[in-house]
Amino acid sequence: MRRRVPGAEHGRVTEIIAGLFMSPLEILALLGALALVVARWLPPAARPRGTIAATAVLVPSAAVLAVTGLRWQLLPVLAGAACALPFAVTPLLRPALRRRTGAGAGTGRPPWRARWWLALPGSVACVGLIAAGPVAAWAFPVPVFPEPSGGFAVGTRVVQWTDPLRPETFTADPDDRRTVVVQLWYPARKGPADAPRAQYLGRTEAEARTVARALARGVGLPGFLVDGVPRAHSRAVFDAPVESTGGRFPVVLFSPGSGGVRTQNTAWAEELASHGYVVAALDHPYDSAAVVLADGRTITTETASSGDPDKDEQLAAGWTAIRAADLGFVLTRLDALDRGESADPLTGRLDTGRVAVTGHSMGGAAALQATRQDRRFAAVIDLDGYPHGPASPALDRPTLVLTQAVTPGTDPRYLPRLTEALASGTATGYRLTIPGAAHLTFMDGPLYLPPVPSIVGSLGRTGSPRVVAAATLAFLDAVLRAKPGDPAGVLPAYGELSVHRPDGR
Repeated sequence: MRRRVPGAEHGRVTEIIAGLFMSPLEILALLGALALVVARWLPPAARPRGTIAATAVLVPSAAVLAVTGLRWQLLPVLAGAACALPFAVTPLLRPALRRRTGAGAGTGRPPWRARWWLALPGSVACVGLIAAGPVAAWAFPVPVFPEPSGGFAVGTRVVQWTDPLRPETFTADPDDRRTVVVQLWYPARKGPADAPRAQYLGRTEAEARTVARALARGVGLPGFLVDGVPRAHSRAVFDAPVESTGGRFPVVLFSPGSGGVRTQNTAWAEELASHGYVVAALDHPYDSAAVVLADGRTITTETASSGDPDKDEQLAAGWTAIRAADLGFVLTRLDALDRGESADPLTGRLDTGRVAVTGHSMGGAAALQATRQDRRFAAVIDLDGYPHGPASPALDRPTLVLTQAVTPGTDPRYLPRLTEALASGTATGYRLTIPGAAHLTFMDGPLYLPPVPSIVGSLGRTGSPRVVAAATLAFLDAVLRAKPGDPAGVLPAYGELSVHRPDGR
């Protein structure tokens, strides 16, 4: 089965063969390299034709890939082919050399050829190198985003807002004001099937590469390992016309994890938008891995752990407070946008009376704090985030916390703090433990990181975002859209549910 990643530029072939996560040109280069190794073992009469055919497939494919963009995953394939090439081609050249030099003429001896037991280890080594290519492509693929399941097409765009009332606390400039970059995903009118899809991780591929390298640095990985991620396109269309039906759309704000970026939950955001929600995801400058501003400046993270647990908790509480203020400011700007303070396609379409705030990891903690501080948020969702910051006032709006399996052995503080926050709330709180989840299950990581359960969980590349989005939608539909039924009746389909009622049950 093949999946097309829309939005190819400069003639690049972007069709991905599912399972291998390689383009047709990469598959041709792989097959050509393998054929070159196999040619050495063909009968003498077939060997020249096999070698010529393999070279005719390999060389043009590699040349085109070198021009359009060669992924590092293909380097071992080319290395294996380069090792095999002399041994495959030399027998073809010997007759011509003998005729030219007269060497070996009249001796009656056949041309020398390495014994099979000498050639076999070299062939095996070449095949091992070539096989490393598809393994690497499978481990670090160009992500293929799942098709949203809702009834709306999805549009997206990026805005940048500056809060004139808040100084930027990460810089010493007294005139610097807090600026946030926000990406909106919204229900859009259906357009042509071949409409260019939105670049993942940025507005342009250059921005996406900047962000991808910063994310890799943040977790100590070489940037080249994730060079396929900036090549990806999601399912949304940039600046697509807003859907003209469906009334006013509930709003969901999102804060990423520590060092995370606004696009880290794109698959989740597109799924929500396809079901009639507007999602506004924030970059938090000096906290997000890299934020590219409208003027071209790039702001990288300034937050770092000290190694001291008590000091780190104080630092995290401070960073969480800044994020919570960012969320409140963005809601203010969305409300102004809806009221038409500036001409905008979403004017009159945002239901800012039905707003949920969400976040992953530290962003989840920020969402909890924003709910405590701002009455405009009607519900809160924490995606596997430890509750940093003050535990009061009590949460008095519906709360959903999605977590991986957490035990006192894995984190002795997490469960008591989370249970305290939910049990002390004056509105119903739900904690859903998703079997097979890891911390990165709750973002796009499973789409492009190695499918190692301890890293991304065991739900599968597209299973992870679908489960998280489905549980999120079940909760949001009940609390923002007042759909019949208690979330407690639906959420157990996605994991182990515990419910904290305001009456203490």
